[in-house]
This record gives sequence, structure tokens and C-alpha cells, in this order.
Amino acid sequence: MTKANILVVDDNKSVLSALEILLQFEYENVQVLFNPNQLPSYPNFEAIDIVLLDMNFSAGINSGNEGLYWLKEIKKKSPHVSVVMMTAYGAVDLAVQALKEGAADFILKPWNNEKLLATVKSAYTLRQSQKEINHLRKKEHSLKRVINEDKNYIIGNSKALNAVLNLVRKVARTDVNVLITGENGTGKELIARELHRTSKRKNEVFINVDMGSISESLFESELFGHIKGSFTDAKEDRAGKFEAAHEGSLFLDEIGNLSLQTQAKLLSAIQNKSIVRVGANKPVAVDIRLICATNCNLDDMVAKGLFREDLLYRINTIHIEVPPLRERGEDVLILAEFYLKRFANKYDKPGLRINKAALDKLSGYQWPGNIRELLHAVERAVILSEGNVLKPTDFILNEKTATSIGSGPNTLEEMELQMITNALNQNNGNYSAAAEQLGVSRQTLYNKIKKKSKS
Repeated sequence: MTKANILVVDDNKSVLSALEILLQFEYENVQVLFNPNQLPSYPNFEAIDIVLLDMNFSAGINSGNEGLYWLKEIKKKSPHVSVVMMTAYGAVDLAVQALKEGAADFILKPWNNEKLLATVKSAYTLRQSQKEINHLRKKEHSLKRVINEDKNYIIGNSKALNAVLNLVRKVARTDVNVLITGENGTGKELIARELHRTSKRKNEVFINVDMGSISESLFESELFGHIKGSFTDAKEDRAGKFEAAHEGSLFLDEIGNLSLQTQAKLLSAIQNKSIVRVGANKPVAVDIRLICATNCNLDDMVAKGLFREDLLYRINTIHIEVPPLRERGEDVLILAEFYLKRFANKYDKPGLRINKAALDKLSGYQWPGNIRELLHAVERAVILSEGNVLKPTDFILNEKTATSIGSGPNTLEEMELQMITNALNQNNGNYSAAAEQLGVSRQTLYNKIKKKSKS
């Protein structure tokens, strides 16, 4: 017996009795209602799965308008309930009208028992499908909310930062492609997330792709997806980042590190607003808001033939330059206090504060690593602190790198860092060219940089 709640509404008591007897052997709960005027106050109506509804209730009237009226009222009360219309006066146009108004099916009186049971079964299957769709939509909405949760914040009140945020607010209302540039550690991803958060796509997903971490051989599979069997490890169909970001925002970080070959593939997807999965032939339309970021000078790279000019035009409708921390004045101290509270809470060290001498030290430092370096400096100071007051000596800053360029490296790690820095500077921040100069793979270089940025 199917666990379904069925309600039969008809002004003919013989019809109600016949249907109740027929359906009670198939369904767990069958209820009948003689007067449709009782529908608005019917108890626990949301639990009803199927309504069998007569189309005519007044003597001498067979237009079906009464049934259509109550169909609309039922749908207002419970949009996902399956309604099967019943009438002794069959007309194609009436059936079509009922289906347009949301009916699941149509039954003529007198009915064939087997056909009626089949119709009710189909209506119940439809009801279950709608329940599942509704559940999946709620789950999808919850997942999007979790994915879009940003536990980092844009902190500061400097003129330089406010100018960027004003531009973000203007651009966010549009769907134009945005290129965000700035030094490493300035918060380019936070600006990208703010663009998404204040856009009309804010309820959809924000997909972040670190282009530097994707090997060239997997570029198409990661971004465009693949079908089962398209290559050795393709054991199932998989959507790429473009499809995952459909109707949302796609953030391509470190776009300046793409090879010319992968740049061409990316340009094609942007121009056509569609992708083709690896191993497939059919294009898939995608609707995304594209946001890109880089610390490279793309104009210089175009001049040197390292970056496609047509791709730069495509991604650079609006250019947002994120200022380095050294140009943000008092934001250094605002950020330091913010991170102090965060890490004091994280490491259970309440009551910590920074004394004036230490604040002066933080203000006078140039912060070559920008916000990321400040965050690490404060976290180290909190972890190693022994009292309630952080002093200048608690903040370990790489002042030798920032101020004493002429002095050579003292350790193997410092030497490696200097070689990587020099190679990137000589190649305008292009990882592929820098890796070739250093005699390592692009992936090895990228991993070393990532490891050093976290240390």
C-alpha cells in the first residue's frame, strides 16, 4: 500500500463512496469532501499529495468554471499538490485549460478503474518528483550560501581603499568583465568576492580558480569538464569550472601565468559564451560573470608577445588596481588591531594589546608582502607572546628584504627566495618564463612560491 494522502472532492456522494472504496486498497489515507467551500479551511492541507477534483458542483451547470476556480485556489494553498480533474462532460479545450492552470491530468466519468488507478499513480509520481525538486532546490540554496560564505573582510578606511570600493559598487551592478591587478597579498580575491556579493548574482555561486595551480595538460578538463572515457583517468562525466559557475561569478586568479596555448582556449570560451567538454562535440552555453586577477603587468607582456592582446581586451572591460598596503596609511594599524582580536580569540589569549612603540614599528614598515605579510606577523606575535602587551620585539619583520637590498642572502632559503624574486621580476611576473630561466618546471616554481607565502 502506497503511503499517500488523497482527497476526493465531489458533490455526488455515490462518486465519493465508489472512489473511496477503489482507492483505499491502493493508498494509505483516502479522504472525501462533499462541499468544495470547505477547502480553504481544510486541516493540514499541505500534507495532501493528490486531489481528485470534480469540475461542476452546481445543478445544471457543466462549463467546468467551478472546477477551474477551485483548482486555482488549491494551487494557491499548496502549489506542489497534484490535482486530477474529473467531469462527465468531456471537452478537449476544457482539458487543455485545466492543464494550463496546473492540473496533473484529466479523468472522464464514468471511468475505467484500471485507467483511473494508473492516472492517480502517475499523479503521485509527479508529486514525489516535485517534492524532490523542491528539496534539492533548498539544498542547493543552502550549499550556495555556504560556498559564498567569506570569513575574510575588507578592512580599512583609507582614501585609496575607499576609491577602490566606490568603483566596485558601480561596476557590481553590471555584468562586465573585470580585471583586478595589484601586488601579491593586497587582497585581490577579497575585491573579487565583494564584486560578487554586491552584484545581481549574489545568490548564485562564486567559483575561485587558481590558474597557477592548474597544469597545462589538465587545463581544459578543469575549466571545461570532460566526458567519461575521454582520457585515461576520466572514469565519469565531470562538469568544469565554467559550468559550475553558471549564472554566478567565475574568478580566474593569476591569469597572467597562462601559456599562449591555454590563453587561446580561454579566449574562445569567453567569446562564444560556451564550452565543449573534453571528448565531447556538443557546445554547452554558460552564463557567467568573469573576474580575473594578476600581479603581472599584462600590457608589458602583450608587448613582449607573452600575452594575447585580444584576450586582454576581453577580460579588461573594467580595470581595478588594488593599492599596496604601504599606500593605505592608517589602514595598517586598523588591520593590525583586527587581526590581533582574531588571533587572540583563536589562540585563547584574551586581553592582548599592542603598545605604541610596536604600532610605530608596524606603521613605519613598508610591507613588501602587503596584507598577507601583516597577517602572518600578527599571528606569529600572538602565538609567541608571553605577556598581555605586544612590544616591537614581538613582531618579526623581514626588514632586511624591505630596506637592505644591497646585502646578500645569509641562508640557502633566502638565496632561493632571492633567485625566484629576481627571475619573476625579469620576466614581468610570468611563471612559465621564470621557471624556464631557473631550470625547473612551472608547477615546481609555483609550489615553492606558495610554500614561502605561507611560511
